[in-house]
Amino acid sequence: MARVKELTVTKKGVRQTQPTKTAKPPRPAKPAKAVKSARPTKGQCVGYIRVSTLDQREDRQLEGVTVDRRFVDRVSGKDVKRPQLTAMLSFVREGDTVVCHSMDRLGRNLDDLRKLVFGLTERGVRVEFRKENLIFIGEDSPMANLLLSVMGAIAEFERQLIRERQREGIELAKKRGVYKGRPRTLSAEVVVSLVQRFEAGEKPSVLAREFGVSRMTLHRYRTRAIGAGSS
Repeated sequence: MARVKELTVTKKGVRQTQPTKTAKPPRPAKPAKAVKSARPTKGQCVGYIRVSTLDQREDRQLEGVTVDRRFVDRVSGKDVKRPQLTAMLSFVREGDTVVCHSMDRLGRNLDDLRKLVFGLTERGVRVEFRKENLIFIGEDSPMANLLLSVMGAIAEFERQLIRERQREGIELAKKRGVYKGRPRTLSAEVVVSLVQRFEAGEKPSVLAREFGVSRMTLHRYRTRAIGAGSS
């Protein structure tokens, strides 16, 4: 397109006016790059599970609960070292929810339970116990503190009562001469051999007697082996 000449009339005559330069429009700003976060900004549902023996199935504790991540400790409730509990405490952030099957799965005793729950709620983490149907959200409520103390004390009492009944049952079995002690624990290699022979068609009663385990334990080994193979 041809540039139009501009003329200015003065007393001395007509002269050409220098064309004015049109300013260039500013460049549009580049859109900011989205930065991927290491974890979602919204609160996550975190499950904590503790099983004390190999025969306890961890999936039963939080059955029907959808969690973003779960931590599983396979230790006794008396064990102070629970690596997955430590990992869970380091993982959770404000806005998260920690879900446990029951109070006795989280705390070793009442003092330990109170320390863990209050420590989490002070950080803005909700704590939910399914068995007791209780949720703690960190409100400085006398009723919440009372419920935690009372229900925690009941859970601790139930554990002690179970242990006492176990001791009484063992003493009674010893007097009757039927106490056989703890069930025999088999190594992984022996379990593989046991399951293979069971699958080959050998009678469970014969295998149980040979390996020194009950038929129920034999079926448990088989079930776990099938589950491990399908996972």
